[in-house]
Amino acid sequence: MLWLLLLQVLLSCLWLGHSEVVKSFETSCPQFFFRETPPNEGLEPQNPAWICQRFKNQYYFATLYDRKMRIPVYSAYIYQPGPGKRPKTWLVEPQLIGPTYPKTMEKEWTLLNRYNVSLEKISQSQAILHDYKNLTGLNRGHLNPNGHHDDYSSRMATFTLTNIVPQDEKLNGGAWNNYEQQTMIRKTQGCTTTYVIVGAVPGNNFIAKGRVNKPSHIWSAACCVVDNNYIKAWAVIAENDENQVQLLTLGELEDTLTELYGRGQVSLFDSDCPRE
Repeated sequence: MLWLLLLQVLLSCLWLGHSEVVKSFETSCPQFFFRETPPNEGLEPQNPAWICQRFKNQYYFATLYDRKMRIPVYSAYIYQPGPGKRPKTWLVEPQLIGPTYPKTMEKEWTLLNRYNVSLEKISQSQAILHDYKNLTGLNRGHLNPNGHHDDYSSRMATFTLTNIVPQDEKLNGGAWNNYEQQTMIRKTQGCTTTYVIVGAVPGNNFIAKGRVNKPSHIWSAACCVVDNNYIKAWAVIAENDENQVQLLTLGELEDTLTELYGRGQVSLFDSDCPRE
């Protein structure tokens, strides 16, 4: 009996380790969060999906996805920038369709032709490429940017439609890009590990005939471990129709998000990450 019980436990652990859409980040891909502590329920939407973003049998980051708004609530990753080519292929998340589909992100083409899934079926649970066609004044804004990763596979993993939102093109190519590429390099000097969470606040406007929400704000928070005795944090927020980024403390961002989401007090990191 004991070996049967042990076998059941082992199989359940293997299932957790290989599942793409999971029940919680604490048990499935906690390594992307400082002290393995994901944000609290203050950010959770009505119809959430917890995704351990998996590409070629490896986890690269974690995304809380809003199935109803068809945008990510946030993506969490470890900052490891490096030079390299920008990928061009876009992927989708098969597990959002159902648990019988592949547990790793795939091209729409692969699902259509190899798994005989209709585009309509894919589109029920997530954004598709067609949703982002013919945009005016907006483009595909990564939450977890490919430039914050140091090899091709990790950069490729960020090119999933579950990691992007309709972002103001001037903001995406301007002040937000400056934050991602310049401010982050400056702020992370001396950090041994930097945990990052980038999110989007749902807005009142939509693209693709009401299918995909256009966020009202884009935000980012970082918790940087310098050594065992010193941890520092910072945060930013931007309105998604202004080419301007506001630098905040972690505590200020959490209070702002608490007001914007209206779902109770927001906590983004473990309490050891300084709020001031």
